[in-house]
Amino acid sequence: MGRPVTGRIGSTDPRTGATAETDLVATTRAEVAAVCAGAAAASPALERLGRAGRARLLLAMADRLEAQREEVVSVADRETALGRSRLDGELNRTAYQLRLFAEVAEEGSYLEATVDHPADTPMGPRPDLRRMLVPTGPVAVFGAGNFPLAFSVPGGDTAAALAAGCAVVVKAHGSHPLTSALCGKILEEAAARAGAPDATITVVFGREAGEALVTDPAITAVSFTGGHSGATALRALIAARPDPIPFYGELGSVNPVVVTARAVAERAGEIGNGVVGSFTLGGGQFCTKPGLVLVPKGPGGDRLIEAAGAALAEVPSPALLNEGIAESFGKAIASLSGRQLLTGGEKPGTGFTVRPAAVLVTAENLDAGLLAETFGPVTVFVRYSADQLPGLLARLPGSLVATVHGGAGEDPDRDSAVEVLRGRTGRLLFDGWPTGVAVSWAQHHGGPWPATDTQHTSVGTTSIRRFLRPVAWQNAPESLVPPELRDGTALVPRRVDGVLVLPS
Repeated sequence: MGRPVTGRIGSTDPRTGATAETDLVATTRAEVAAVCAGAAAASPALERLGRAGRARLLLAMADRLEAQREEVVSVADRETALGRSRLDGELNRTAYQLRLFAEVAEEGSYLEATVDHPADTPMGPRPDLRRMLVPTGPVAVFGAGNFPLAFSVPGGDTAAALAAGCAVVVKAHGSHPLTSALCGKILEEAAARAGAPDATITVVFGREAGEALVTDPAITAVSFTGGHSGATALRALIAARPDPIPFYGELGSVNPVVVTARAVAERAGEIGNGVVGSFTLGGGQFCTKPGLVLVPKGPGGDRLIEAAGAALAEVPSPALLNEGIAESFGKAIASLSGRQLLTGGEKPGTGFTVRPAAVLVTAENLDAGLLAETFGPVTVFVRYSADQLPGLLARLPGSLVATVHGGAGEDPDRDSAVEVLRGRTGRLLFDGWPTGVAVSWAQHHGGPWPATDTQHTSVGTTSIRRFLRPVAWQNAPESLVPPELRDGTALVPRRVDGVLVLPS
């Protein structure tokens, strides 16, 4: 495998494992400080641009990305091996996110604008109080490796922060530096054309840059998508700051699937095929991959496993995103030696390719190690009897999403599972597959520890809440309160003296 030796950042092709030198270099600590100072100067100007101005900014970014679709998809495919079709769809999603947050900014309900006029209350006179959410200031975004567009430089965190009025500094993921640099340039050009201030968005490179970024006094919040080890290191740096700031981490998730006896009696083959398609999608590198599938013992469950084995035998060996992920996956599979495995039909080839697999265990033999996420195309089938299901559900860790496949009509196993799973997940899914997170107003992408360390979502319109903080104005002159809080025509949905008022 070739390695750059001149200090420049390398770009690796996962299909071959070959690394080519780029013109990119790691960002120094001094450069990070200058970037953050620029973001601190840009954030007030970005807020003054107003909701309509930020909407125009986000629309310009979406248009510019789509205009350079061919180049973006080609570069991303070389660096991730995710395939042009998948990446073309991801670019569509990314542009949609930017446009949706333009709508969020213009609509304005995210501000939670509230006006209480002076009044007599049972506690005595009440002053004039006006409250709404305001931008926190510059935000650090750590791009994800598995989604080089939708969760990276031009991704949802960036869109939400810009919509809120916060300048963004993105720490590029090491698995796709050229993609990150290209997207950063595209967004910077779009920002300039839209009249946004300089340093509205900036990209930095290298591990040292990431460390410097989270400790810079200008940064007010950090969003992170990745593993627990990286998150732990960043949290420690943030805790040591004189002014610790919020850290919003999307971390690891096993995303359990519960299949009831009624479900396997009705559609065992369909479910078996579906779970294989889901846990191998994108090389099993989705944060929502179903990593634990609870299947009833008995003939119906046997048919499900048989269907899954047949489907898995037809799955080709994918190239994983980088060498570290491929090595970790190999070690995880090696640790399963002696257990019953189903495997894909194709042996690994060059680069970071691996062979998909599924582990078969009984509820009695489900150890703690199998309850943790393994990144890559593998899942664990757990065979259970009816009396074992409550105990299994009680052991499940927190996850981003939990899925229940039930039977037609009343299904007591389904209903009891849902009651437990609601306390262990951020999204409950029925009779479908979790790989795929719609971007919408009602979406929630988060969950109890260890899935995340926050109650906020990282997908959907309410993800903007991470980059806002509340401020109340008491007895303030009208000229000093934001337009959204002034008396007269409502500019945004707001609550006035306890009554919801919508714009005319």
